[in-house]
Amino acid sequence: MKRRFGTYLLAAGILGGASTILADGPTFTSVDYPGSASTQAWGINNRGDIVGFYALPDKSSHGFLLKSDGTFTSIDYPGSAYTLVNGINNRGDVVGEYALTVAGTDPHHGFLLTSDGTFSSFDYPGAAGSGGIGITSLGNILGYYVATDKSNHAFLLNGNTYTTADIPGVTTTVANGINRCGDIVGGYPGADNVSHAFLLSEGVLTSIDFPGATFTTATGSNPCGKIVGRYTDADKINHGFLLSGSQFSTIDYPDAAYTGATAINANGDITGRYRGADGVFHGFLLVGFQQGCATSN
Repeated sequence: MKRRFGTYLLAAGILGGASTILADGPTFTSVDYPGSASTQAWGINNRGDIVGFYALPDKSSHGFLLKSDGTFTSIDYPGSAYTLVNGINNRGDVVGEYALTVAGTDPHHGFLLTSDGTFSSFDYPGAAGSGGIGITSLGNILGYYVATDKSNHAFLLNGNTYTTADIPGVTTTVANGINRCGDIVGGYPGADNVSHAFLLSEGVLTSIDFPGATFTTATGSNPCGKIVGRYTDADKINHGFLLSGSQFSTIDYPDAAYTGATAINANGDITGRYRGADGVFHGFLLVGFQQGCATSN
C-alpha cells in the first residue's frame, strides 16, 4: 500500500470577522490509489474510512475503499466496465454508480455494496440514468437521476420507495451529500445564471453562497451542521470551503491549482480532491481543522 503523506499548516480565509476554533496542527494527507493515474476522495465515515474512485493509465475507472488502518480495496460492480464510489455510512455500506460499457456509451446505474460484501443495483423508474450519492446510517440512499430531457434530479430511496428530492422552482438539482440526520446538500442554477449551494434540512431550504464567488456548491455535511464544498472566485480559481454557523473558511491544498472539499464526518475530518502541478487529481484528508461533535452513530 502506497499512501502519500504531506503535512502542512492550513491557511484558512475567514470571512465575517468571527474566529475559527482549530485543533492543534491541522494537517493534509494526500490520498492516491496505488498505481493510479488519478484519484478522488468523495466520502468519509466516523471511523475514518474513505471512499472514492481512481483511474488507471488505461483510463478505466474503479471505486475504492481506504480503511482507517491504511488498507486499500478496489471496488468494481460485477460485470461493469466503469465504477464510481460516492458515499459511505458508519456501518461501512457504500453507494455509487456503474456502467456496463465504457463511460459515455452506456447509461449509469446506482448500486449499493453492504458491509457484508453484497451488491445490489437500483434505477430511478423511467430515468435515462441513475447513481447513488450518499447513504445514512439507517440505509436511506440519496441519489441522482437523469430524465429523458437530460435534466438532473435528486431522489431518496427508502427500502423500495423512491421520493423526488428536487429544489422547488429550478430545472436542475445536483445533490451531493446526505448526513445521518437526513440533511441534504448540493447545488442548483439560479435565475441569475449563477450556481448556488443549498442545504435541505427537515423541509427547510437554505441557499448558500461563498462571499464574492461566481460558483458555489456544497458536497457534504455532518451532524453538527458543518458544511463543506467548493467555490470559484473572480479569477476562476477553485477552492474548497468549510461553513460553520455563518462563518466561511477557505480550504486550499498547498500549491494546488484546484481544491474541492467533498465530505466531513462527525469528528471534523474532511476529505476532498486537488489538482497538483502534475495536472492530475489526487484525493486528500484534512484532520485537525475542525473540532468534532457528539454523535451516537
